[in-house]
Amino acid sequence: MRKVYAGPRLRGLRRERSLSQVELARELGISAGYLNQMEHNQRPLSVPVLLRVTEVFGVDPGFFATGDTTRLIAELREALVDAPSGERVGADELDELATSLPSVARALVDLHRRYRDASAQAAALAEGRGDGPAPAPMAYEQVRDFFYARQNYIGELDERAEELAGREDVVPGQAHTVLARILGERHGVRVETEAPGGDPGSRHRAFDPDRRVLTLAAHLRPGQRAFQLGTQLAFLEHGDLLEELARGEELANDQAVRLARIGLANYYAGAFVLPYTAFHAAAEAERYDIELLADRFGVGFETVCHRLSTLQRRGLRGVPFSFVRVDRAGNMSKRQSATGFHFSRAGGTCPLWNVYAAFSAPGVIQTQIAQMPDGRAYFWVARTVGRSYGGYGASRKTFAVGLGCELRNAHRLVYSAGFDLGNPRAATPIGLGCKVCERPACPQRAFPPAGRSLLVNENSSTVSPYPVSEPER
Repeated sequence: MRKVYAGPRLRGLRRERSLSQVELARELGISAGYLNQMEHNQRPLSVPVLLRVTEVFGVDPGFFATGDTTRLIAELREALVDAPSGERVGADELDELATSLPSVARALVDLHRRYRDASAQAAALAEGRGDGPAPAPMAYEQVRDFFYARQNYIGELDERAEELAGREDVVPGQAHTVLARILGERHGVRVETEAPGGDPGSRHRAFDPDRRVLTLAAHLRPGQRAFQLGTQLAFLEHGDLLEELARGEELANDQAVRLARIGLANYYAGAFVLPYTAFHAAAEAERYDIELLADRFGVGFETVCHRLSTLQRRGLRGVPFSFVRVDRAGNMSKRQSATGFHFSRAGGTCPLWNVYAAFSAPGVIQTQIAQMPDGRAYFWVARTVGRSYGGYGASRKTFAVGLGCELRNAHRLVYSAGFDLGNPRAATPIGLGCKVCERPACPQRAFPPAGRSLLVNENSSTVSPYPVSEPER
């Protein structure tokens, strides 16, 4: 078992309870000196002490897992890759900072985000795209960070949605009829279906609060109807809670708050259509077979992937997944993570990632063992999703969605059959993005790594289009 050094977290829990070291040591049955050493990472948490701590504070043992720092370390690496001094920070130093001083590490990451946003705004102004004050970060980026910081799990909404679904005894595939009835009985809302013949891609849902009429698009499938009905129910029944949850520090303006409210209402709808306990049990029984789960609950492939990424309820956790949706141009329109996997903010992702390979075989599930530069390996499942609105010649939207977990959990997935999970040669080396990836010999590089000098030699050529010098030690 890997030694667990979690001094700052243990010290934080003690201070939250207003306990002295002597008082907590007495509760744990150890000496105050031993506790002091653990709080300063001079000694690891032993298994007996860890179990006793979870009893005293009522926390899950995973609260002290060192793997929780993986995402923070990746964010630090990205923040410090273009440090003005040019000095490169080693992996051991990043790990020490993230583990021992997590608040300082998060402050550094936040400062880098502010610096990056300010630089982008200054560049936009310099190019003549505006002469007023620099705009705030875009609202959807703020909301993306809002859910990312919460690992895509909102317990308050999840539990309320599941409680209602259980009380109404919702049958999979029939949630839309139950929700329509609830809206009518509780809120006097009449549900209508838009007449065929209008613009099929204009909207899914429109609510008229004066007439108490909710109009749904005619092209929506039952699962999609349920999702829209559940979203409207969240606004009507839990508006105050949505407002309270949306007032997070990450949201800098009213537009971001309103967008967060929509995201939270969507979360409630998904939690009603796919109630946590029943969905978790089905996922475990089917070994996370996405298509079987989609058929069982009457929803789409992307909806199942998104819900699987939220199964982080304490005491009933599923496989921790990262979820992503991209288009052919590499734009990432959705990204959520319950793992240490970090999505780069420095522009671009890795073309060797199987999420992009999915476009070459539409509708076919792609699998991949992907290894990051720090040695951590992940198992990814990807497939295209899409639909056209209207008849022949109408525009079609197509995305690739990916679902990934740490390799140590891959044996729990049906998709890992046939893979030699213990063979390092089975992994594809990928990175966060070319500007922050340190793999020197990658033939797919689009940019040289930031902070490294190019090696320009007219008498030789290399596999990598951007050969660089070795980093200074």
